[in-house]
Amino acid sequence: AGPVLAEAVSQVAVASGRDDMLPVLTGIRLEIEGDQLTLAATDRYRLAVRELTWEPVRAGSSVVALVTARMLAETAKSLGTGNVEIGLDSSGLLGLSTADRRSTARLIDGEFPKYRTLFPSESGTVARIQTGALVESVKRVSLVADRSSPVRLTFGVDEVTLEASSGEDAQASESLPAEVSGDGLTIGFNPGYLLDGLGAIDASVAQLSFTQPSRPAVLQGADDMGSAVHAEYRYLLMPVRLAG
Repeated sequence: AGPVLAEAVSQVAVASGRDDMLPVLTGIRLEIEGDQLTLAATDRYRLAVRELTWEPVRAGSSVVALVTARMLAETAKSLGTGNVEIGLDSSGLLGLSTADRRSTARLIDGEFPKYRTLFPSESGTVARIQTGALVESVKRVSLVADRSSPVRLTFGVDEVTLEASSGEDAQASESLPAEVSGDGLTIGFNPGYLLDGLGAIDASVAQLSFTQPSRPAVLQGADDMGSAVHAEYRYLLMPVRLAG
């Protein structure tokens, strides 16, 4: 349905690039394989992937297309609430249509990064935190940071401590309850990119999975502390090197 597709597109569009000099990274990659539709976008600093189940018109359908994220997001929003048909024609246009509306988007020509191998196969540390509390904490501590400064997250036994600074004059630190399994670690993130991911998971609990502080982390959502993670959406975030 239209709202489901629009939500999926918006979830991955947050990770798309804004530099028109690198058009491939401004796009969302659509992969249709049978009844599986996968959307992916990356600007090299983060990667968002959303998977959907759909009903192909022809069994065994296999399609790959790359469409500008901004255009696809606007098109998906305009389709309303009906079921959406997706088609690809020979002139390089992607078609999205409902019973009473049809829109097209021109494809981007280029090779999208091989993103599937970027997700780690296992995690040494997994943390769960209330999403709303984490969002507000990131916003507060990052107020003192320079534009290019990361937010430092230190995960302990049952809490996460967030810190940010702007030289020696301004520093902020606060702690939140967290369920942490595995080894404790300290990692830094661009606060804006972290907030983008927390907004995109659309869940009351945020789960962060780590291998090591220098490797990308995977952000996913869950309904509550004890429920299964929402496997259909993953947001991969590159860490920022911390001084000292």
